[in-house]
Amino acid sequence: MFGELVDEPVDHPMIRPSINAVAETYDLAIREPEVATAESSLTKKRVNRFLHIAQSADDLVAQNMMQRKLGQNTGTCFQRCVGMDAFNSLYSVTYEIDEKHGTPYHERLKAFLTTMQEHNYVVGGAMTDVKGDRSKAPHEQDDPDLFVHITRRDDKGIWLKGAKAHQTGCINSHWIIAMPTMRLGPADRDYAVVAAFPVDAPGITYIYGRQSCDTRSMEGGSIDVGNADFSGQEAMVVLEDVFVPWTHVFMDGEYQFASMLVERFTCYHRRSYVCKTGVGDVLIGAAAQAAEYNGVDGASHIKDKLVQMTHLNETMYAAGIASSHQARPTKSGCYLNDDMLANVCKHHVTKMPFDMGRIAQDLAGGLVSTAPSEKELKHPELGALLDKYLKGRADVPTEARIRILRLIENMTMGRNAVGYLTESLHGAGSPQAQRIQIGRQMELGFKKGLARRLAGVDRADDE
Repeated sequence: MFGELVDEPVDHPMIRPSINAVAETYDLAIREPEVATAESSLTKKRVNRFLHIAQSADDLVAQNMMQRKLGQNTGTCFQRCVGMDAFNSLYSVTYEIDEKHGTPYHERLKAFLTTMQEHNYVVGGAMTDVKGDRSKAPHEQDDPDLFVHITRRDDKGIWLKGAKAHQTGCINSHWIIAMPTMRLGPADRDYAVVAAFPVDAPGITYIYGRQSCDTRSMEGGSIDVGNADFSGQEAMVVLEDVFVPWTHVFMDGEYQFASMLVERFTCYHRRSYVCKTGVGDVLIGAAAQAAEYNGVDGASHIKDKLVQMTHLNETMYAAGIASSHQARPTKSGCYLNDDMLANVCKHHVTKMPFDMGRIAQDLAGGLVSTAPSEKELKHPELGALLDKYLKGRADVPTEARIRILRLIENMTMGRNAVGYLTESLHGAGSPQAQRIQIGRQMELGFKKGLARRLAGVDRADDE
């Protein structure tokens, strides 16, 4: 980070807020076990829901309810949804690979997952390769390392090389599961690999990603950061001949199943973006509070804008949770949510948080981007002037007003805008990826038939 090696991430002020967000996934399981834990189908013990394989549509609905709750509690990305969705997608895909090829992947995965549940580990999923020239397949790239691939094998295991980009929460995980990022062909066998490794395995380098206003956490104080306790985290993960024993390899060359894995993962993960509605609840609350502190909360147009924000937020949630409700079992027994509605959910998420952010800034006023720093607010001479001139309602402390404005700034153009806006756009596939999937599932032939039947066209043709 900043060209220097970070010896202990836990103590770094820029990293600590993201660790706090992951910690909330543990704390919620203790405070509200009915929300954040489930009975494991493997051990029959209560486990963190992020490590649970969905055994019913109700399990998937419960995931969504937990995700919204955590978004409300943290106001940011809590960094565990990718691992949860990776486990669920791998559970069915490894079962079907074994069914066709007689491989041992499914039993390996269950053994690995059992260990993760017993130790209550955080497991991150790494799918996004850096990709290089997007017009070329992995094996066609000038540099073979632009997609993670196997460099060699022996009787003990495999070695991996390459890089995974935009890896949410990777430094805060205990283990990482690397997966293919796209459909693969016969020449891409070495890229068709799924493997799990501990985050501190030899040969891994983490290059921390910058976020807007991220150094505010290093300035001291709690006002300018906006969100006083929580944040997200992304990094690039560089693998230089990382060894993985066979017991932790869940795909090795079965390129035909790469697209199935990607599609099932994105099906789970695109409806997982209901987490943004929990964050949206925080933004709606901040916008309403800002309006109240400004003394305009009774105006009809203010109320209408809050209604609009709420409508957008609930539309995203409705599509995601409906996708979970319409889940169906796979051959493995694991339930998979509805793919069409998952893509509709994520496509909403690529747009609606931006609209909500615009309305929140509208309600906040221009001070959301021009307020002086915390040091000025607490300056022995300037502080009194700012307390006088930046006050809204007389009965509201100026500092309270500034804190709410900083939170809106944080969520719409500061550090947590990464997770709320940019990730909403590009996470789990950029907008065109959802449009492609929606287009594949439109069933236009069926729907044209409905129209012809009701219009009497087919009847007229028979006559």
